[in-house]
Amino acid sequence: MAREVELEIQDLSHDGRGVGRIDGKAVFVAGALPGERVRASLVSRKRNFDEARTIEVLEASADRVVPKCAAFGLCGGCALQHMDPAAQIAAKQRVLMENLERIGHVTPESVLPPLTDAPWGYRRKARLGVKYVRKKERVLVGFREAADPRFIADCQRCEVLVPEVGERLAELAELVSGLSIREQLPQIEVAAGDSQTALVLRHLQPLSAADREALSAFAARTGLAIHLQPGGNDSVVPLDPGTPPLQFALDEGALSLEFRPLDFVQVNAGMNHRMIALALQLLDLQPQHRVLDLFCGLGNFTLPLARRAAAVVGVEGEAGLVQRARENAQRNGLSNVSFHAADLSKPLAGADWLAADYDRLLLDPPRTGADGIIPQLPLSRIPRVVYVSCHPGSLARDAGILVREHGYRLRAAGVMDMFPHTAHVESIALFGRD
Repeated sequence: MAREVELEIQDLSHDGRGVGRIDGKAVFVAGALPGERVRASLVSRKRNFDEARTIEVLEASADRVVPKCAAFGLCGGCALQHMDPAAQIAAKQRVLMENLERIGHVTPESVLPPLTDAPWGYRRKARLGVKYVRKKERVLVGFREAADPRFIADCQRCEVLVPEVGERLAELAELVSGLSIREQLPQIEVAAGDSQTALVLRHLQPLSAADREALSAFAARTGLAIHLQPGGNDSVVPLDPGTPPLQFALDEGALSLEFRPLDFVQVNAGMNHRMIALALQLLDLQPQHRVLDLFCGLGNFTLPLARRAAAVVGVEGEAGLVQRARENAQRNGLSNVSFHAADLSKPLAGADWLAADYDRLLLDPPRTGADGIIPQLPLSRIPRVVYVSCHPGSLARDAGILVREHGYRLRAAGVMDMFPHTAHVESIALFGRD
């Protein structure tokens, strides 16, 4: 039988668990919040820390709320539904500031107000696991379990997914259970545009005629677009050849970007609008400016920048995204923007775009950060940099590089709640010389 302990919770870990101590040893407690006293069951003991799961909250935090999702605690899709949204974003702000000070040894001159949006039904991109469970004689569709990612959480609905999908997990499970390939369908990717939502079914065996009929009927009834993926990313095709492309609008409808279901787009559409507006504000663009947008993807920032600046250059590592970014620029009538494919983690000596002069720089790197490209940039000629980050540790490291090695000042930084109810910390920072 697992050992039970009582703990005072003093902090929140990077993955959303409460942190207490037993005889000085850290204990990470799932389901506990700072300021609480809980009874917990030890589930794992390691050399430097233990792990536990809350059994009973003896003294609750004022920030504790009732989770909206019935599967919270079992499902690994969310970690903080039991915490008031305002407290969640405050905790993320603390994580950002602690990382900047501890890793980057920098402190922003000002802290930006947190960016927030609707906390439910926001997630337009997701990968759902699918599993036919023989013992239960039924299919499960959803995120993986928090305690053991080998298993799919048994959920009837998801409160953070776009409602078109989140309210239909049980229907999806029923659909898959009736297919001949139900044991050869390991995942479903979700991708939602402004007017259509697509499901990409990864299948390891060919579909039968009856399977296709069932999927077509489901698509007709729900309005969801079904895509099939028999192999790699390039194998994705719509079940119905007449399916229109996914798209989303930017800049209050002035721009429209098309994308494929497996393309990277920002998960939270509402926050994406707010984030772009803030980035444009921080860049302080003038009509004569030339802007370099690195890790540009489909042109999420590049195209709004091009509507305001004299010229914009976007650079991205994935050639397919670069091609679709070019098509999006052409579709929107923007001729002052160019795109280049380049691995921004590698040496890029000789690249024409790297030798050009720029007035502004926007960085939106992956979790690993931008330390591979920063030393190669003509930063001495760029007075203002905006850095959009999906990992506070890599932002903090790169902030230290920009400040100590390139003479910038960290003018401002703050968090953006791109993933409410999770422990993900997204942030934005402004570096300047002026």
